[in-house]
Amino acid sequence: MVFSSVQFLFVFLPLVLIFYYAVPLRLKNWVLLGFSLLFYAWGGVRYTLLILVSILCNYLCGLAMERWSAPAPRRAVLALGVVFNLSLLGYFKYYDFFVSSLHTAGIDLLSVRGIVLPIGISFYTFQAMSYVIDLYRGQIAVQRSLPRFALYISLFPQLIAGPIVRYCDIEASLPAEVRRADSADFCYGIKRFIFGLGKKVIFANQLGSYYAVITSVSPTVLPWQVLALGSVLYAMQLYYDFSGYSDMAIGLGHMFGFSFPENFDYPYLSRSISEYWRRWHITLGTWFREYVYIPLGGNRKGSARTLLNLFVVFFLTGLWHGADWQFVMFGILMGLTVVLERLFLRKVLDKLPRFFGHVYTIAALYVMLTIFGANSLGSGLKTLRGIFTQQTGAPQYVFSQFVDNRLWCVLFLALLLCGPLQALLPPLRRALYRKEDISLPGMVLLIGILLFSIMRVTASSYNPFIYFRF
Repeated sequence: MVFSSVQFLFVFLPLVLIFYYAVPLRLKNWVLLGFSLLFYAWGGVRYTLLILVSILCNYLCGLAMERWSAPAPRRAVLALGVVFNLSLLGYFKYYDFFVSSLHTAGIDLLSVRGIVLPIGISFYTFQAMSYVIDLYRGQIAVQRSLPRFALYISLFPQLIAGPIVRYCDIEASLPAEVRRADSADFCYGIKRFIFGLGKKVIFANQLGSYYAVITSVSPTVLPWQVLALGSVLYAMQLYYDFSGYSDMAIGLGHMFGFSFPENFDYPYLSRSISEYWRRWHITLGTWFREYVYIPLGGNRKGSARTLLNLFVVFFLTGLWHGADWQFVMFGILMGLTVVLERLFLRKVLDKLPRFFGHVYTIAALYVMLTIFGANSLGSGLKTLRGIFTQQTGAPQYVFSQFVDNRLWCVLFLALLLCGPLQALLPPLRRALYRKEDISLPGMVLLIGILLFSIMRVTASSYNPFIYFRF
């Protein structure tokens, strides 16, 4: 069940809001927990047991770490927790990829099992692991209440696509008796949810449907103009899909009294790839910085070690996004680019007009996201070759087959609203995120977005989750 589905908008969300605000204070967390598990079970009942096992094991790790104060037992519990979480993620997400790669290399020691990836496992595993690590570091207090800990891991707004919420982000809000969602918070939550819904339904879903048509044809037979357009469509679809989902999650959190961290800050306005990662999927970048980059030594062990640490972080970031070779290549390219920026490229860019930094960043992203969004690494490389060699393609495929007036209109608005217009009009940018009362024009805009989005949801059979790779 995705936030832009009929089931969620017209059944699940109204029910959870009615029950949550109707029950006494002592039952509010139970209502949220029950509906969160129901939300997850909608995507596959058998994997609900998996998240329950993850909750219980990490909860017990926390209690064990509190009980044993000596350094050696605490380190053992930490190691056990990290190994458990990584093993869980590794088996369900990477086992078949690893075995298939061995088969390609002629090594047939294991068999492919056809494991179905549990929804959201990358997100809730990282959240659980951050809890255990932060507890070991003494940065948070242990959560003795199993229902509260279960709510932290399974809270439905951020369960399947983030943001990645660390325990310290919502620790103070977990007790129902101290959590309040006043009218201002609730209205702000509605506002953010509607903006996110509009991003996903009006832009991401429509752009994704055109991109799906392009990728249904082999890149070796398409003219380069179509391939080039497809890469632009994917970059826009990915941004509006993911940032829209994050906006909806943040909005839902405010409706129930939770404040989730921001996850996007107009990344396509960046002037370097390093800056792009500070603006794109911010909570993932924060997680890798806190739990990989800094433990590896960060920038404290010399320049060579710093560059190696950066490369490792971005390689793992690419691999986190998916178990396939295009994600491995994406991580390698990102890592190499960030290393080059650290060595000399960023200094060169800083001396040039800002425009050149933007052009460089968009060009680099264009190449890397073309690989990232392809059906396979081979398909991505063939797409890039077709673009840069300006292949003519097969005669039965012409550019006009893949475009229409609706696409040009949606794409123009998508390009304008992914950051350029907000940069030109700072008051607009502030108005989109401020929590004060909404003006009459803003109210009219929200109602328009909501009505149009609902029309699109009810009229379209397109499933945006097909293209959500996280």
